[in-house]
Amino acid sequence: MILSIIVPAYNEEKTLATILNKVCAVELIGDIQKEVIVVNDCSTDQTEVVIRQYINDHPGLPIRYLNHQVNSGKGAAIHTGIESATGNYILVQDADLEYDPSEYNILLKPILDGFADVVFGSRFMGGNAHRVLFFWHSIGNHILTFASNMFNNINLTDMETCYKLFKADHLKQLDLREKRFGFEPEVTTKISRIPKIRIYEVGISYYGRTYEEGKKIDWMDGVRAFYCILKYGLFAPKYKSRS
Repeated sequence: MILSIIVPAYNEEKTLATILNKVCAVELIGDIQKEVIVVNDCSTDQTEVVIRQYINDHPGLPIRYLNHQVNSGKGAAIHTGIESATGNYILVQDADLEYDPSEYNILLKPILDGFADVVFGSRFMGGNAHRVLFFWHSIGNHILTFASNMFNNINLTDMETCYKLFKADHLKQLDLREKRFGFEPEVTTKISRIPKIRIYEVGISYYGRTYEEGKKIDWMDGVRAFYCILKYGLFAPKYKSRS
């Protein structure tokens, strides 16, 4: 069994090697192996130099590198990773240090125990560490999650979380369109419409960044996310696969 870990990267030269060290150091339960897919979304800093040097320095690690010739957005980078993934399970790992790879097994357990098909890692439940940051970001997140829950008839606490673990055959059948931060509400809506899908949620840590530390999402991304909730949740309510 293989877990494909997609790492979308845009201008993450400062943190990319550190996050790859953390990802590669994790020992997964159930004798699951790792496949790491780094997708460089046409970074303008030294991200490409960092990843190529990292691969050269660690020739035995299961890391593949893919590069966009044009900056297309985080969602587009994830699409590229999904297309290339060969694992049984797929997870997205941001290239910053906001999420802790040592918690992969927390997400894997409900699937390996036979209960779940999809597991969301919630930053707002459980007793894990959670950096205190922006009031309006938290309000926006709760509004987006509430709206997503309402249209999809689910009860998540953190729709916008990066940590979403999917069975690969479920994720690969989705017709995903959003190329930027609209990926999160789109994939949540479309995965929740698969008949008899079993979605679970577990508590995770969150080591958020300030804008000075490299945080990229802003209020316009929140507006787009709300638009995507309406677009895919209200105006396109039926499940549709790629096949």
